[in-house]
Amino acid sequence: MGRARVPDRADTVAVAHGLFNIVGGLWPLVHLRSFEWVFGPKADDWLQMTTGGLLVSAGVAQLAAAPGPQGPVQARRIGLGTATTLLAIDLIYVPKGRIRPTYLLDAAMQTGWIAAWLRSAAGASR
Repeated sequence: MGRARVPDRADTVAVAHGLFNIVGGLWPLVHLRSFEWVFGPKADDWLQMTTGGLLVSAGVAQLAAAPGPQGPVQARRIGLGTATTLLAIDLIYVPKGRIRPTYLLDAAMQTGWIAAWLRSAAGASR
């Protein structure tokens, strides 16, 4: 009798982060008014739509990559790149007053994703 493959930590992070990116990306696409209520009105709706679409694309790529043999490595690259970029934007533009302090909640989430990816990489090397 064969054993079912138990997902490792990187698989789990890939799926969770992928879903997070999809949901976060869909939010301004589906209901811009509630997104702007939380994160502030935007001068350029197209920019919110572009960012949302890119996050959905990144999330779909993470979900698609997760089950493959090299999937977690690819999902980690996408996840770290996405989280680092969003974290940098949050930390640069909140202090400048260009975006609301509620983006610091996003900064905390992105920091958590970076930490999860780094922990999953450390677990894989054991």
